[in-house]
Amino acid sequence: MNRYDCLIADDEPIAREIIESYCKHLPHLNVVASCANALEAKAVLEQQKIDILFLDINMPVLDGIAFLKTLKDPPEVIFTTAYKEYAVNAFDLAACDYLLKPFSLDRFIVAVDKAIAQLSRPPLGTSAIADVKEEDYTFIRIDSKIYKVLYNDILYAEANGNYTKIVLKQQTLMPAMTFTAVEQQLPGSRFIRVHRSFIINKAAISHIEGNRIFIGRIEVPIGSNYKEAFLQAIGL
Repeated sequence: MNRYDCLIADDEPIAREIIESYCKHLPHLNVVASCANALEAKAVLEQQKIDILFLDINMPVLDGIAFLKTLKDPPEVIFTTAYKEYAVNAFDLAACDYLLKPFSLDRFIVAVDKAIAQLSRPPLGTSAIADVKEEDYTFIRIDSKIYKVLYNDILYAEANGNYTKIVLKQQTLMPAMTFTAVEQQLPGSRFIRVHRSFIINKAAISHIEGNRIFIGRIEVPIGSNYKEAFLQAIGL
């Protein structure tokens, strides 16, 4: 059985104790250190390799999100926080999962399994690295033109009969593609279907209010059949 070295960074002693107790239920997890702030955690990371970092967000001196931005080669990060509003920023930083306090042992295990799945992926070779770079964009054909579209520029896609409206930061495209074809072309790690007629870029979300997602001033409805999966996808 592989063992994974873990680091806890949380300014609340009780929160650290809960995470430590949860880790003890999983024999493949080894808690190397439990720190009260980001600077203590940074010192540990400089001394040894950590596989999984359980990171609180609201901490003194340096908050968790700011701390993660300072790490050049971060471990798999599972955010643990009492604040929902940081979820989008957390996933934008490629966090493995986002646990909203108080979280149960079973939800904790789900997050750990995600981290281990990432850690268990084989090392990327040269060709694999090239493939990852290619995933930053896709090509969309409209009549005689082919557009290179960066995933980061896509805000949302909307079904429109035999066409699909793809709304970008600077323009709108209307390819003669079915909504399903567009959905299959967009990576599920970045995009999620929130309605029978809408797919949104998770990184573009400004905030969520009731059954509406706001992308800047744009409102996108959340379908009742999609809401649970959407909330799970953003860690809520």
